[in-house]
Amino acid sequence: METGFYFCSACCFLIIFSKAATAIDTISPSESLTDGRTLISNDETFVLGFFSPGTSKNQYLGIWFNNIPVQTVVWVANRINPINDSTGLLQIENGGRIVLQVQNITAVWSTNTTASVQNPVLQLLESGNLVVWDGTDSNSDNYLWQSFDYPSDTMLPGMKIGVDLRTGFQRRLSAWKSGDDPSPGDLTYGVELEGSPEMVLRKGLEKYSLSGLWNGNGFSGAPYYRSNPIFEYDFVWKENEIYYIFFLKNQSGKLRNVLNESQSQSQSYAWNQETQTWQQFIALPIDYSDRYGLCGPNANCVIELN
Repeated sequence: METGFYFCSACCFLIIFSKAATAIDTISPSESLTDGRTLISNDETFVLGFFSPGTSKNQYLGIWFNNIPVQTVVWVANRINPINDSTGLLQIENGGRIVLQVQNITAVWSTNTTASVQNPVLQLLESGNLVVWDGTDSNSDNYLWQSFDYPSDTMLPGMKIGVDLRTGFQRRLSAWKSGDDPSPGDLTYGVELEGSPEMVLRKGLEKYSLSGLWNGNGFSGAPYYRSNPIFEYDFVWKENEIYYIFFLKNQSGKLRNVLNESQSQSQSYAWNQETQTWQQFIALPIDYSDRYGLCGPNANCVIELN
């Protein structure tokens, strides 16, 4: 009888412990996130927390891939205003506004939402999208705010890069200045509406590489993007918005498109589980001769290397 009692007690302890150890993907206005604490998406693919990039001692609030040996950050909140100590505090206010504070006083970053919700919930989704939604709303896809609308240097599957034609709001990628500094660099990537809409990679104000026009199957200037075993993509032109989007063909895989400031490229990587490394499979522009307008209008480049 005594043995049975201890067995039941042990089982209860394991159940309670397993629930306590379950990854947390949400916080409410009564909770906060500090250095050393994280949110982990339900499928444990992504993490939200504080980090220091490269050799920098500054701290940033960001999202990165979970359970891979090299930290790969995909989004940064306070890109322009780093935290120089470990007192960062993330909270969601009663109306749904997200605020990142230092020493519980100074706000270094916040969301610019003007609307409010009754029961706000901050959640890290399995897609890597950080969202605010109303816990009383039966449709949890009605977001008050989402990080996918404010990308950093990385595009993830399901993210839209494009323009809202009603408001002019743009979703563009902007490269990190360096591996130690996630503040915006000169390299940007997004949809531009001059003439016919297309994807444009810019270096400062200069057009650096163009996708070409969308023909229903791919971009005319980027044939290597067409049918491939890794992802499918689309260029959507609606009455209210124009955007580029891609999706994984294998949902268990990991894929990211990132801007590389030092190499002036938009680079696509897939995670190789066997080698535990990111493998690059597309880079734009491909080489120096692939740059926009390098040899003048209506010209073909012949590059001779000495």
